[in-house]
Amino acid sequence: MTALITALLMLFFTGIATASQNRADSIVGVWNTAKCEADIQIYKCGAYYCGRIVWTKDKPGTDDKNPDPALRGRSVIGMQMMKNFAFDGKDKWTDGRIYDSDNGKTYSAFITLDSPDKLRLRGYVLFSVLGRSTVWTRTDRKL
Repeated sequence: MTALITALLMLFFTGIATASQNRADSIVGVWNTAKCEADIQIYKCGAYYCGRIVWTKDKPGTDDKNPDPALRGRSVIGMQMMKNFAFDGKDKWTDGRIYDSDNGKTYSAFITLDSPDKLRLRGYVLFSVLGRSTVWTRTDRKL
């Protein structure tokens, strides 16, 4: 009887862990930015979630505003611009960093999933009230 209870408990907790992981991975995919200027691929990177630019509407440029002169010639296509987003278990990914190649600055950020196809990203300095939000839409554009 004890073995049966132990087995049932293990199945229950394994199911909870799997469901939580599936929710955590729900941001994985390709997202089109609010102004439809770029597609960002969000992917799992170790225990965290990261993002890289995979498409731009205009001719792909270089990271010419980067504060590191050695990186100013790199292409923005393929560039990792999001890193270290951790799933908090409640449909929110926190403690991330996002790089804005338009001004060469990196901001703290968090993500919430408004729906399966709408992602809200908030970048900020010091406090989340000192920032701005944008909504991205999931796209089926092939990589």
